[in-house]
Amino acid sequence: MLHSHFSRIFKAFALLILMLPGQSWAAPLSYDLKPQLIAEDTYLLQGRLEDFSRGNGGNIVNTAFIVTRDGVVVFDTGPSFRYGKAMRQAIAQVTDQPVLHVFNSHHHPDHFLGNQAFADGTIWALPDTGRLMAEQGGAFSDNMYRLVGDWMRATEMQLPNRPLQVDRLQVGEHRLRFFPMTGHTGADLVMLDETTGVLFAGDMVFYQRALTTPQTPGLAVWLRDLDAIAAIPHRLLVPGHGPAVPDGSAIGQMGDYLRWLDLTLRSAAERGMSMTELMKIPFDARFAEVALRRHEFIRTVAHLYPRYEEAVFQKQ
Repeated sequence: MLHSHFSRIFKAFALLILMLPGQSWAAPLSYDLKPQLIAEDTYLLQGRLEDFSRGNGGNIVNTAFIVTRDGVVVFDTGPSFRYGKAMRQAIAQVTDQPVLHVFNSHHHPDHFLGNQAFADGTIWALPDTGRLMAEQGGAFSDNMYRLVGDWMRATEMQLPNRPLQVDRLQVGEHRLRFFPMTGHTGADLVMLDETTGVLFAGDMVFYQRALTTPQTPGLAVWLRDLDAIAAIPHRLLVPGHGPAVPDGSAIGQMGDYLRWLDLTLRSAAERGMSMTELMKIPFDARFAEVALRRHEFIRTVAHLYPRYEEAVFQKQ
């Protein structure tokens, strides 16, 4: 009798817990990717303007695909095997054409850990990108498991199977052109679809979200590459993070931020500011609407400020 009474209480309590709003553990892990048509035959899967979390599963990145008469071209594959599979499902909503070519823009985990779902296609990357993936991809993958948990289940690193050593490729009616750059990670691919005028900039361009700097060879290098990107004729730019734009606003914001960042770090070093002091300085009002600006600025100070301090020390 007593056992039956406690059993009824337990079942009622369990039912109440399941009915409470906002309980994420009761919901399945689903990226729910929705392809946005941004140009003829061209679809964007836009990520959130956030940092990695168990709430978003690492879906903070822009991936894209182009449907040609011969097959599908994919640009970046997302942060996990689960994302890659969801991306293939999103492609299947649009076309039954096979995926022929996959291009990885660089070796950061949110851009290539979905490769596993595309192992039946040709996966291209710059030779140095492939090398960096082989060297650092395992550590990146382990860190992603810590950051987003079960979203990464069954994810294994799938390296590119073809080094990108050409500057042009025709796929169906689409003429693709490739621009190797270095400003973000040391090996960064920008791809132009000359047929539609869509420029896939990868993380060479962030828009409305603060940029990340852990592997940049230097802000001056990044600025030179950004000038080269601005000189590429295009109708629409797809950044690695943030909304696609038909004008120069993304490149303009990116350039303004890089120049402000360089000046701020250099001036602070010349004045002898500590890293802690620098992390607390006010932001330029131009970047008030940029997501994660303080978070990424603190990380950038940790990444880059020692270089600026060293430069000042060497002048003395």
